[in-house]
Amino acid sequence: MKKLTFILIAFLGLTSAFAQETSGDTDAKKQDGPVIEVNKEVHDYGTITQGDDGGCVFEVTNTGKEPLIISMCKGSCGCTVPACPQEPIAAGETAEITVKYNTNRVGPINKSVTITSNATNEPRKIVRIKGNVKAKPKGSAPLNTGGPTNK
Repeated sequence: MKKLTFILIAFLGLTSAFAQETSGDTDAKKQDGPVIEVNKEVHDYGTITQGDDGGCVFEVTNTGKEPLIISMCKGSCGCTVPACPQEPIAAGETAEITVKYNTNRVGPINKSVTITSNATNEPRKIVRIKGNVKAKPKGSAPLNTGGPTNK
C-alpha cells in the first residue's frame, strides 16, 4: 500500500510539473508575435454638457516582437466612431486610436469599441467609454438691444 501511495504522489507531482512547463512554453510563443497593450480599458467622460467635444484617445502599444496590424475598429453604435492607425505598429512602438462620441444625445454613455488585430494575446480587444451627457441649459430671455420701448 505504501508503494502505491508513493507512486501516485510521484505521478501527480510529475503531471503538475509538466503542465506548468507546457503553459510557460505557450506564453513564450505568444510573446514572439505582435502583442497589443492599451493604456486604459475605459475612458470616463464624467458629466459633460450636450454639444461638448466627445473625443478621446486610447494609446495602443505593441509589446511583441513582430508588427501589430489593426485590421478594424468598430463602435458599438453609430454614435461612437473610432479611427485606427492604417500603418502597422512596429515592435515597441505606440499609436493612437481616437474615438468620437456624439454628445448631442442626452443621457448616460456606456459604449464599446472593438479593436481587431493580429495580436497573439488578444486578437479582439474591447475598450469602453462611459459618462453622462446633461442637457444644454435653456437660453435666457433676449436682452434689450436699445430699440423702441413703450413707456
